[in-house]
Amino acid sequence: MIKEEREIKSRAEIESVIERAWVCRLAMTGDDYPYIVPLCFGYKDNALYFHSGPKGKKLELLTKNSKVCFEFDLDTDVKPAQKACKWGMKYQSVIGFGEASFVDDPDEKRRALDIIMEHYSGGDAFEYPEDALKTTVVIKVDIQHITGKQSE
Repeated sequence: MIKEEREIKSRAEIESVIERAWVCRLAMTGDDYPYIVPLCFGYKDNALYFHSGPKGKKLELLTKNSKVCFEFDLDTDVKPAQKACKWGMKYQSVIGFGEASFVDDPDEKRRALDIIMEHYSGGDAFEYPEDALKTTVVIKVDIQHITGKQSE
């Protein structure tokens, strides 16, 4: 990290950023250009969970290359100054890398969907119609490396 004084060193603080974020941006490669998409997510036990429809570019790319990068940011605000080059930004952010896999087992799928729903609802158990479970794709990203950064 170039500016070490901005590094978030505590894993608990990094996880706090993840837990307070509403969107995770997931970056993939596999074609000529990188592809990034904002997603709803869940986080538990050093893994991220996402849901998807059964078709699309995201799934095509993850099938080609399971290595991903992800990003969260919070509390962003412009910090104006008298001189153009002195402007700044207040923020907290987390960036990491991981390996994506598809969750096929129905019980694991339910558990992953519960983790996603818990993030947004505060609830801990939901019911999912069988036909919806069959057509919903669940992606798990095992986190391999993660860093945090902030500026006030």
